[in-house]
Amino acid sequence: MLLSSAGVANARAVTSAAPVVVAKAEASRAASGAEASRAGASRFAAPGKTLKVGAKGTEVKVLQTRLAELGYAPGRIDGRYGGSTLSAVWAFQKVNGISPTSTVASRTWNAMEAPRAPKVLVPRGKPTRVEVNLAKQLLVLYVNGRVKLISHISSGSGIAYCETATWQGKPQRFCGDARTPTGDYKTTWRRDGWHRSYLGQLYNPIFFNGGIAFHGALSVPLAPASHGCVRLPMQVAEVLPGLVGTGVPVHVRSRFVR
Repeated sequence: MLLSSAGVANARAVTSAAPVVVAKAEASRAASGAEASRAGASRFAAPGKTLKVGAKGTEVKVLQTRLAELGYAPGRIDGRYGGSTLSAVWAFQKVNGISPTSTVASRTWNAMEAPRAPKVLVPRGKPTRVEVNLAKQLLVLYVNGRVKLISHISSGSGIAYCETATWQGKPQRFCGDARTPTGDYKTTWRRDGWHRSYLGQLYNPIFFNGGIAFHGALSVPLAPASHGCVRLPMQVAEVLPGLVGTGVPVHVRSRFVR
């Protein structure tokens, strides 16, 4: 398992002033998005076949295509139900009030015909922003007031740790509380490809709170499991850097209850 960057204890929050956006305009944008979702839903007829990880064929391709249409980034649309598709299914199920499972059955298919929009965490936020819902373990990217990307995540475990790692040529002891702090931040620096931190390897990291970043990982379980970073499925980490620039507001909210 690859480890995330450290959620350093008592990390300093870099707060950004909340922009003044008229609530009515925000509601109008949300309504427009909902209307678009309903319009898209009316054109989609679910095949209804129960699918499990490992399934192949036309129905899987229909699933992947629908997830992509709704912004869930299932990776390659190849008719194979693997890990990338699974993470997108989890995200969709969580947004639609379905307990996440690897099985796509009638309830999930029905929801795809009339999908919900994700809950807006910051109604007065800037039109382009990232919202992280720790309770749901979800990331939502808004671009120009519309949902662009929705992803399953795994944030800080909240379990204190002390680990020894070789850093700067010598063994060092690192301890922290493994939290992803709530608050308002902005994206700062980033790296392309694999980046080595003192607690593991991060893929395409985008930092937003000191050493805490969004980054791809090979393990993104349903429960929070990182040292503090926001782990992303690899296919999401491939596309996010092209969608999020520097200085984009990041809003982290809520709390995961085990």
